[in-house]
Order: sequence, then C-alpha cells, then structure tokens
Amino acid sequence: MSWLTTFVRPKISALMKTREIPDNLWHQCTHCEQMIFHRDLLAHQYVCHHCSYHMRIPLSLRFETLFDNSQYKRVPVPAVPLDPLRFKDSKKYTDRLKAARADTGEDDAVVVVEGQVGGHNVVLAAFDFSFIGGSMGMAVGEGLVKAAERACELKAAYIVLPASGGARMQEGIFSLMQMPRSVIAVEQVKEAGLPYITLLTNPTMGGVAASFAMLGDIAIAEPGAIIGFTGARVLQETIRQALPAGFQEAEFQLAHGMVDMVTPREEIRQTLSTILGMLMAA
Repeated sequence: MSWLTTFVRPKISALMKTREIPDNLWHQCTHCEQMIFHRDLLAHQYVCHHCSYHMRIPLSLRFETLFDNSQYKRVPVPAVPLDPLRFKDSKKYTDRLKAARADTGEDDAVVVVEGQVGGHNVVLAAFDFSFIGGSMGMAVGEGLVKAAERACELKAAYIVLPASGGARMQEGIFSLMQMPRSVIAVEQVKEAGLPYITLLTNPTMGGVAASFAMLGDIAIAEPGAIIGFTGARVLQETIRQALPAGFQEAEFQLAHGMVDMVTPREEIRQTLSTILGMLMAA
C-alpha cells in the first residue's frame, strides 16, 4: 500500500468528516420560538433572554438555585395504593404511572425536600408537571401532609411550589379528598405559628388552585404563570363572552388581588430570604 493510501487519505477523511453535534445544545423557547444555547438557558434558570418567558425548569435546578449553597435533603413520602379504582381510559392507569416514572425518575408528581433559604429552615413541596401534568392524586396529598408535618417538627417555614392542571381524574373521589387534606395540613402549620408561602408557577389550576395553593400567608407568582380554576377556553364557551386580555395570567391576578407579588425567577431566592427574615423573626 502506498503512502497516499495509508497516510494522506485518512488525514483528508478526518478533516472532511462532519462532527456530530449533540441535539441538546440548543433549545427553542416555547413562547417566542427563538433558539437558546443550553448554557444561556441554565445561566438564566430557563428564562428566555429574548422575551423573558419563564419556561418549565427541572426540579433539581430549581432546588439548587433556591437553597443556600445548593444544599438540600429529600424527605421520604409514604407509599399509597397504586390504582385504587383500577381505572382505564385509552390505557390502563398503571401503565400511565409506569411511563411517567420511567420518564421522570420520580415516584409521583410531588417531591418534598428540606434545607435552608437565607439561613432559615424550610420544607418545600414542589410539583413536577412532567408527571401526568402535575395532577394531584393520593401520593401528592400524602406528600403535602408529610411536608407540613415535617415543617412543624423542624419549626420551619412551609413552602409549596405547585405546577399542576388540578386533580387526577384516574383516582376519582380519592383525588378530590386531597383538597381538604391539604387544607388541614396548611392549617396545622399556621396553628404552629409558622410561615406558609406559596410560589405559584405555570400552570396552577383546578383543584390545586381551589385548595392549598390560594391559602399562602404570602402568595408569590412567576411572571406569565396561568393561575385559576377552570381553563379560559371552557369559561369563554360557558359564559359566551370574550374574556379580558391576559385573563388568568399572574399579572392579571396581581391586579385583582389574587396574588401578593409577581417576581422574576432569578429574584425569587432573594425575595424568599427577605420574607423569611421578617416572618421567622416575628
């Protein structure tokens, strides 16, 4: 074999070969459809730097940016019956649960963690919308109750971060029972003289909005978050009237007294630190 074959051709092939570009380097904003480099997305906590739209952020990154020194510990949530009604629509409920668990790596739609924010003890119950739309079933109710109990044990502030379409239809009445259970859990925290803060993200709807999500001592919302009970389309079809511009968005709810403040994601940690500094001192 000649030197052209053994040396020159491999060098030329290496130069001409197209490098494979990982498919996760660029992300498209779901609002303005602009492309965002993955490092910029992480640096801005999944907020589009083109239009300031707040996209859904992974819970792990959410925790790291909220807690002091990115340090937190998970709180185990008691197990619940898997499929109490043996529900089946287009597919079995058990199959939906298996698929959601495989996709998210979580047992259900709520994750409970504890740590410190601004030097103050905090127990946080956060919803994962990727898990069946963050819907509230028995496991979520159990998580909310466990988080409230843990807050009382630690004399810590209780923060809930919902991102949910509402109750989980596959669990029927068992899902609806979590509304009063979560409200009772919140009342136990308040009776203990501890702060209860809600951080409303997109979306906060249905039975979640109609129960614990609207009971915060302080209700903070992310910009543009949809907050309400019934979806705008269903409402408009029911009342047969056009709805106001921005109906159910966080800014609309602030103007009508449903939330206390609308805070950009990058400012939420400092805002929580300030609030906790005042409430915990009292």
